Amino acid sequence: MGMFFLSISCKAQELFSMTEPASNMAAGSIGFRVDNSIMDEINSLKINYHLIPEIRIGISKKLMINSNAFFSNRTKQLKREGGSIYAKYRFLSNDAVQKHFRMAAFGTISFNNSDIHQEEINMYGHNTGFEAGMVATQLLHKVALSSAISMAKASDNGNNNKFIYGAKNNRVINYSFSMGKLMLPKEYSNYQQTNINLMIEMLSQVNTGSGKYYADIASTLQLIFNSESRIDIGYKKQVSSSLLRTAPNGFFIRLEHNFFNAF
Repeated sequence: MGMFFLSISCKAQELFSMTEPASNMAAGSIGFRVDNSIMDEINSLKINYHLIPEIRIGISKKLMINSNAFFSNRTKQLKREGGSIYAKYRFLSNDAVQKHFRMAAFGTISFNNSDIHQEEINMYGHNTGFEAGMVATQLLHKVALSSAISMAKASDNGNNNKFIYGAKNNRVINYSFSMGKLMLPKEYSNYQQTNINLMIEMLSQVNTGSGKYYADIASTLQLIFNSESRIDIGYKKQVSSSLLRTAPNGFFIRLEHNFFNAF
C-alpha cells in the first residue's frame, strides 16, 4: 500500500495539460477525457470553441494509445471535423524513490476536413498529417520537468481544403518545456486525498520552410480526485509570433476519468 501512495505522489505533478510526459498510463487501464478550448479569435468578437473527446488505453507499462474526435464551431454550429490516433512507447526508465528519469517516442496520425485558415500547423484539431517526436521527463520529489521535440508535416484537409501555404511550408519543428509542482497534500495518508498541482508550459513552433515561428506560455491549475479523476483549468497566451494564427489566446478545460485494471 505504501508503494501505491508513492506512485500516486510521483505521477500526479507530471500530468500536463498541453503536452504528454514520458510516463505512460498504468498497464490495463482505460481513460476517458474531454478537452474544451475557448479561444478568442484575433480581430473579431468571435469565440472559437473546440471540443475533443478522447479514449486512452494503457496497453502495457511501455505502450499506450489514444484515439479522439475533433469538433468545433467554425461553421457557426458544433460540427465533427476529424480525429487522430496517438501512440507513445517508453523506451527508458531510470527509477528511484521519489524520483525518476524517463524517455519515450511518440507519433500521431491526424485527419481533418475543416478549412485551413492559419500558417500554424497543429495535429490536435486543425490539420491533416502526421507528427513524430521524443519526450524526456525528470521527476524530483514534488517537481516534474518535461521537454519534447517533434517534427510535423501537414497535408490537404479532406478533398476540398488544400494546404494553401505551399509544399515548402508544410513542415514544422515543435518544442515544449513543461514544469509541474505538487502543492497539496503536503503528506499522503490515503488515495482519497485531493491533489492540487500547478503547471507552467512553454510551447513553440518553427516552420522549416519559411522560418516563421510562434512561442506560447500556458498556466494550469489541476485537481486530481481519488487518484482516478482530474480537472484542469488553464489559460494559454501567445508571447511572440511571426506565423499567421487565428486564435492563439484563450482558456482550456480538461475533464478526465480513469479505470484501472480494466482488462
